[in-house]
Amino acid sequence: MEKLKTITCEEIMNTPLEPIEYCVENLIAEGLYILAGAPKIGKSWLSLDICLSIAKGNNVLGQNTKQGTALYLCLEDSMTRLQNRLYEFTDEPTEHLHFSIMADTIGNGLEMQIRKFKSAYQDLRIVVIDTLQKVRNCEDSNYGNDYRDLTVIKNLVDELKITIILVHHTRKCKDTDPFNMISGSTGLRGCSDGAFVLSVKDKQSYEASLYCEGRDIESREIKLKFNSEQHRWICVADSITQPEKFDDEIITALVSVIQEEKSFYGTPTELTDKINCYTKRSYIANVVSKKILQSKFRLEKQNIIFEMKRTNGTRKIEVKYVSADSDDSADKNISACENIADPVTNVENTLVSR
Repeated sequence: MEKLKTITCEEIMNTPLEPIEYCVENLIAEGLYILAGAPKIGKSWLSLDICLSIAKGNNVLGQNTKQGTALYLCLEDSMTRLQNRLYEFTDEPTEHLHFSIMADTIGNGLEMQIRKFKSAYQDLRIVVIDTLQKVRNCEDSNYGNDYRDLTVIKNLVDELKITIILVHHTRKCKDTDPFNMISGSTGLRGCSDGAFVLSVKDKQSYEASLYCEGRDIESREIKLKFNSEQHRWICVADSITQPEKFDDEIITALVSVIQEEKSFYGTPTELTDKINCYTKRSYIANVVSKKILQSKFRLEKQNIIFEMKRTNGTRKIEVKYVSADSDDSADKNISACENIADPVTNVENTLVSR
């Protein structure tokens, strides 16, 4: 029996990891998502708008996007219908958006098709599969089948570090929790990283709510109105206000402090006190430590390196500013990451396996 691979709490908290990437800011992160709604209410219009916006780097639903290649598997459409929809959206085509009206099924070639596409287009951000049922082999939507099918796609998402959205249907019966209306078992929600439910008030009003939940996004309700001239859903209200840029403020303050003082060595609490003095806020040490750790690559671009370690039983952090031509520059002395290279690999493997 293979020995269980473990990693300590301190190694996890001291190891810089790649931050979560969002293809739609604050709304769609890397991961597996379900977009569900009743038939013929505009899920495909929304899916196409998301893909086209990411391909062009335009805003969608009031949020910024990270530009990259998008792949839309529109498996219930014909080329003629697809062409008509595109011309309803735009008269400016983009080479970053790709379509297919045919694809293999889960476990029978679909994963390899997406892998090969990713190999050809390294900047692939998002794949939309419209609909989930078209790539499934099993008609029985029990928990085991649902979880098994989505686990295959979830593993692919984690391997390729992309976003996949599965377009799906809702049940006819109403529920006070819109996510309980997603057709199938709870295995779909359990395996996915998040879900969106598009609920139309009535088809004549052109008004809808997009309910959102996920591991890396805030739960929210976005009020939408369908613009019949542009053929896209427009955000008219959001249940959450846009998050303040506290994360940027912490790092901006740290950069200013270190550029002025050149270095710092002490406890996370002592460093937090300096940042609070600069920002006139009251951040707590664990928030500051987490943000610094997750901003490793951003800080290196500004010639700031750091190391988190334990000395005489006390957790310490050392931060230094180095000039670009210094022997101590970031490409020669990166940070604690070099000192615990194996834990980095172990952390990533552990998180992926979960």
